[in-house]
Amino acid sequence: MADVSGAPPNFLLLLADDLGIGDVGCYGNKSLRTPNIDRLAEDGVRLTQHLAAAAVCTPSRAAFLTGRYAVRSGMVSSTGNRVLQWSAASGGLPSTEITFAQVLRDRGYVTGLIGKWHLGLNCHSASDHCHHPLRHGFEHFFGMPFSMMADCVPWGLSERRAGLQARLELGAQALILGCLTLAAGHRILGLGVSRTLLLSATVLAALLVVLARVLTRVLVPLDCFLMRGHRVSEQPMNFSRTSRLLLRDAAAFMRRHRQGPFLLFLSFLHVHTPLITTDDFLGRSRHGLYGDNVEEMDWMVGQVMETLEVLGLSRNTLVYFASDHGGSLEAAFGGRQFGGWNGPYRGGKGMGGWEGGVRVPGIFRWPGVLPPGRVVSAPTSLMDVFPTLARLGGARVPQDRVIDGRDLMPLLLGTTPDAPHEFLMHYCENRLHAVRWYEAAGDIVWKVHYTTPLFHPPGAGACYGRGVCPCSGPGVVHHDPPLLFDLSRDPGETHVLTPHTEPRFQEVMDKVRRAVDAHKKTLSPVPLQLDGWSNIWKPWLQPCCGPFPLCWCHREGDTD
Repeated sequence: MADVSGAPPNFLLLLADDLGIGDVGCYGNKSLRTPNIDRLAEDGVRLTQHLAAAAVCTPSRAAFLTGRYAVRSGMVSSTGNRVLQWSAASGGLPSTEITFAQVLRDRGYVTGLIGKWHLGLNCHSASDHCHHPLRHGFEHFFGMPFSMMADCVPWGLSERRAGLQARLELGAQALILGCLTLAAGHRILGLGVSRTLLLSATVLAALLVVLARVLTRVLVPLDCFLMRGHRVSEQPMNFSRTSRLLLRDAAAFMRRHRQGPFLLFLSFLHVHTPLITTDDFLGRSRHGLYGDNVEEMDWMVGQVMETLEVLGLSRNTLVYFASDHGGSLEAAFGGRQFGGWNGPYRGGKGMGGWEGGVRVPGIFRWPGVLPPGRVVSAPTSLMDVFPTLARLGGARVPQDRVIDGRDLMPLLLGTTPDAPHEFLMHYCENRLHAVRWYEAAGDIVWKVHYTTPLFHPPGAGACYGRGVCPCSGPGVVHHDPPLLFDLSRDPGETHVLTPHTEPRFQEVMDKVRRAVDAHKKTLSPVPLQLDGWSNIWKPWLQPCCGPFPLCWCHREGDTD
């Protein structure tokens, strides 16, 4: 057994955004070039059944940081707003939640986050920073508090802009209809209607139509900004240099804290649409703009690893690489696919519990400690990172709450064959869509689906034309009896097992039902941070580095 009892290691966590498991060479891709990520797998441990706790980013990232299902912290919705919609929304990761950054900081680690956050910013004013990374255990933050959106550049489709525009236009139509009704009543029935009122309502309706076209294109891009600490440092972002700014800051952080121990969480903006890619990588891949973006991200991984090597920190640094969830099959515009590939797995980003949305790359590298080239097929979770880092950093996981993650070190080292999880729950918003049961006795992974999205058109593999697949309502199917798959033999979830084809069908269903009942008993009611008032745009919360709405600044200087 490798000795892990010495000085606490550094931690370098690399998390991609929307990367499909099938996009990486070491997971089977033969046409995209990802040599740096592949090298991590060659030198470390590759997990083949690594799972996100949600198929969209906000709840998945909340679970990653806290080691807990997002439903426990309220970082879910019940109304269809499955992620934080605005940087000026008041929802976010509650202050009562404890992140791995907090427990490590308390053990003497210097902690930094560079890149994407998307877990909230402010509560009551544009400067209270109640949900800011610096309130959740990180001592250094440079990056994008929100998330890459199609709004950040002129892009063919923006769900947020389209939704806001539709609501404004609906209001205008309602006003126009009201005006016409009043005018007709005045003319036909002789109702006493003020002409001033009619004129005012008509003008307001016209203004709403103008706002629907203009305001949405002015306000929505305000979310595309960088912050350094609590200060907005670039608004709007200059995407031609964003990648180099993030790399420069990561290198500077590691140089400053080379004496350690440090935790650096590098949260990539890649490979989320609109696929901002620098000129050096445009046209280099065989898979268009998406492939170019993946290959640029791989290059960024290589740059960070080179810095680690030059600083002499490789052998005392545990490196982790993963994606926050599966690739987006629904990022298809104009007949072209701008999202990732999830290999043989069914579904993708946002699609409830289907494998393609939750099965992600997972690689751990620690030279001299973890066996190079080891492959682990047992179910593991992004939530397991919390207790794993806590143990290695000499910290304890919180004892006053349920922690759903498990320490992975025995499995990574090969000192135990036991999987850390017997059951894993797959949530879509606050609804349980599927459950995975690892039956150690037979080395079987059963998957039970209670609810699945209704693909559109029928027979397709995604909910095209609807944005991200819904979690409830007419866009889903509730299964009675539930769908059952044996992932050990059918990882693509193509052959539904029934009581007629699987003798153990009822036994499996009963076992999983008891596990679900036990799990639900551990849940406590909490405010849902992505619902209603918490997840709408509030002008007084909008970060702005000038008089609103004239938000403009470039304080980061030259990257050369």
